[in-house]
Amino acid sequence: MRVLVTGGAGFIGSEIVRTLTSAGHEAVVLDALLPSAHGGAADRPDSGIIVADVRDREAVDRALRGIDAVCHQAAMVGLGKDFADAPLYVGCNDLGTAVLLAAAAGAGVRNLVLAGSMVVYGEGRYECPLHGPVRPGPRAEADLAEGRFEPLCPSCGTELTPGLVGEDAPVDPRNVYATTKLAQEHLAASWTRATGGRAVSLRYHNVYGPGMPRDTPYAGVASFFRSSLARGESPQVFEDGAQRRDFVHVRDVAAANAVALEAVGGLRPGSFAAYNTGSGEPHTIGEMAAELASAHGGPAPRITGEYRLGDVRHVTADSRRLREELGWKPTMGFAEGMAEFAAAPQRDMAASPAR
Repeated sequence: MRVLVTGGAGFIGSEIVRTLTSAGHEAVVLDALLPSAHGGAADRPDSGIIVADVRDREAVDRALRGIDAVCHQAAMVGLGKDFADAPLYVGCNDLGTAVLLAAAAGAGVRNLVLAGSMVVYGEGRYECPLHGPVRPGPRAEADLAEGRFEPLCPSCGTELTPGLVGEDAPVDPRNVYATTKLAQEHLAASWTRATGGRAVSLRYHNVYGPGMPRDTPYAGVASFFRSSLARGESPQVFEDGAQRRDFVHVRDVAAANAVALEAVGGLRPGSFAAYNTGSGEPHTIGEMAAELASAHGGPAPRITGEYRLGDVRHVTADSRRLREELGWKPTMGFAEGMAEFAAAPQRDMAASPAR
């Protein structure tokens, strides 16, 4: 199979390229290779790269020649610094996806795997002992400022119990990045209906592993903590550290993309499917920070009580559907993965949003 991997020189994209190549596929990489987003020549694929922005229609048309499927990873990631980043996120993530899909429609390419995200759900799944499954609204800033971090039942005010989020959960994006990731899925679904294409969105949970960028406000929490440890500083854990997440290793995410690329061509024309992509082992952010710091040899994390508006309290994946329907299974355990990550190099770069 000949696969176009957008953002294929980035953290996740480069691992996908390695996985596809090892499986005997040909990967063609389209990446802007912004100097601030790539740590040097060592991060770049050896061959088959087209240096261009995904919003460049002429370059995308050229990249799609002879392509069987597209693996779309190019995106701005993370919460960013503030709302002033909104035009950049929308331009890169949504306009970029629209340009790519329009070009694919013209080129006759009909198979797509999209880098989705768990952030489309907003808060995760919650149970109230009195009212059963409930959907809490955004947490009030006054509560956060007073250290009241747990979502409460909107009917009775009881503290809720978090659970696993399935793909049938309602979507509720609560920041600009989340909104753009949901818009990407809507664009992909519209493209399948208009062209008879087939698309799969892999809703990544918290991806970590070797090659994560360092010292950038656009990276994930695992990168923040690893960067702090590399500087000899304690990881700064927001809130009380009890936020639940699913940390999934980058090689497992790359394997999920390879499986999805094999499967997408067998879907019914005009269909779109979303799959949670997580390890299946929820952990708190405090646990992750402690495990990473211990494996690195310290210093120990510090719980700060700080918070960010737009952050959700708990969101953890139910990834059974991906396992049962596509046969994917993560192989990297939490402790093993954190031990590897604690000793692995990161990408040195200026603060950059590019994957």
